[in-house]
Amino acid sequence: MPESRYPLRCCVLVMCAALYNFAQATEDPDLKALMLADQAPKTVEQPSNWRSFIEAGVGRSLLRSTDSDQNNQRLSVDLQYDNSFAPGWRVMLSDRLDMSWPPQSGDQRSINTIKEAYLSWQASSDQLLDAGRINVRNGVALGYNPTDFFRSSALRSVVSVDPASLKENRQGSIMLRGQQLWDGGSLTALFSPRISDQANNAAFNPDVGATNHENRWMLALSQKLSADITPQWLLFKSEQQPVQFGMNLTGLINDSTVLFAEWAGGRSTSLLTQAYQQQGIPAQNDNAFRNRAAVGVSYTTTNKLTLTGELEYNGGALDAQQWDRLRNGPLPLYGVYRNAVQLAQENPTKRSAFVYASWQDALINHLDLSAMTRYDMADASRMWWLEARYHLSHSEYALQWQRNSGNKLSDYGAAPKALSWQLLARYYF
Repeated sequence: MPESRYPLRCCVLVMCAALYNFAQATEDPDLKALMLADQAPKTVEQPSNWRSFIEAGVGRSLLRSTDSDQNNQRLSVDLQYDNSFAPGWRVMLSDRLDMSWPPQSGDQRSINTIKEAYLSWQASSDQLLDAGRINVRNGVALGYNPTDFFRSSALRSVVSVDPASLKENRQGSIMLRGQQLWDGGSLTALFSPRISDQANNAAFNPDVGATNHENRWMLALSQKLSADITPQWLLFKSEQQPVQFGMNLTGLINDSTVLFAEWAGGRSTSLLTQAYQQQGIPAQNDNAFRNRAAVGVSYTTTNKLTLTGELEYNGGALDAQQWDRLRNGPLPLYGVYRNAVQLAQENPTKRSAFVYASWQDALINHLDLSAMTRYDMADASRMWWLEARYHLSHSEYALQWQRNSGNKLSDYGAAPKALSWQLLARYYF
């Protein structure tokens, strides 16, 4: 046999031996498990740039004006697109369409809200620049945020009185925003220009007149002082009012207890004067330095139950005597003031209290329970709200209940719905 065939024969014998040993080895269950682990796919699923859901709701309300029941239906589509399409570049789009039967107001069944639509550029690891429609949310309190300067006229559709929903489902303001970051702190500067004077509640109108009816700017400085304390200081200026100052502060008392305080102050006219001036009604010049504040405590138990209590003060609103005079005076003036504070998302009276409880995985896994109450100290009116929400991998189901109680024309006693409930189903796609 030629000598050149020996290497080939040796290779064949080695391969046969290897196959035999492999067959013997696969009889060992431990080795089988190791082999399967080695053969597992190496690909990692990338998160989608889209986060979207559709939500349907049915419910029933007791109308205060007619003392009769009313059926309610709602269909909402929420779309969000967040994509880092190039190194240092990111685009953010967020939109929501709410369709209600009967309409929320007038005959407008559909209301579209452009929550955010902006382009972001990260010039360096510690510098960012954003341009477009941005929903700026400031404040550490839960029920009332004096430093949330961009909330006025931002709500087009109210689907829930939960504070988280009110902040999330509102339209942003068109602005240019820059941020400088450093270890333990940041500086944010933004400018929101005047674009239009007239708000427009048409279904698919971008409604820039509501959010960009005057020039506004804001500076926000945050600096970590210790492991548990990182205060924030703010300066805000609009065309209609002098500079307003703000501060947010939280402190960790222990592993389960957090104290928080939020304050804003500056010279301004009262909310009543502002409401009259917007409608061309003569009003006194009551310009003065006014304080607005919210202080509270949040406690979390070992079984995921969080309790939050908050005291709220609005120096631009009416005290108990002024509120009584307005309620007992001409009804149109009461309506002007009430509509104005609702648009501005301000409390109509000076002092109020807020309590919120949330329990994750309550009683069973994936079931969250929430409860909230608001109490107006000027007229003793109150609002109650309860929710049970069950989470699945791609869907959620919720039952909400709300009650508004109080004397005629009180803060919550004048709410159109005395009692309401709704059943919701949400599907993520």
